[in-house]
Formats: sequence, C-alpha cells, structure tokens
Amino acid sequence: MIKETKDGVIVNIKISPNAKKNEIIKSSSETKIKITAQPIDGKANKAIVEFLSKEFKIPKTSIVILKGETSKEKTILFKTSDNEKIEKINKTL
Repeated sequence: MIKETKDGVIVNIKISPNAKKNEIIKSSSETKIKITAQPIDGKANKAIVEFLSKEFKIPKTSIVILKGETSKEKTILFKTSDNEKIEKINKTL
C-alpha cells in the first residue's frame, strides 16, 4: 500500500533479512525487500534505510520507519515533496 500525505509517501513493505543480495521484489499483493543484513541490533533496519536511500536518491534522514522496528512488516515514510522521486517510489514499490 502506498499513500501520499503532506509529509511525503507512506509505504507498507515486507522485509526478508539474510538475503544473498539487496533487492526489491514486487508482486500483485505486496512489495518485499530482500536485505543482506541480519536482523540483529537494528542492523537490518539501518541497511533498509541505506538501500532505499541509494535506490531513490533520498537522504537517509528523510526515510523513517514508522511501524515495525522489530517486525518483518514495516511502514516506511519517505519525506519528500519531489514529484519525480514520488513517481519513482510509486512505480518501484
């Protein structure tokens, strides 16, 4: 689910840690992000923010995990008002 708000874009995603490589997998029902980091001491959360930051060229400080710090199901806020970046997020996720 992708929702645009006055703060930016809110996205619900599923995380799969300990993957062979970082990648985004989109299906008709959900978006899954595979991440190489282990889910220990917040390493996977940091890796997700770094990966999404590089993928969408958004500063790490503008990506916030709203819900799911300790869960595989996360709600992430991308703080941006740049229409090109919002469009890329919509297409990719």
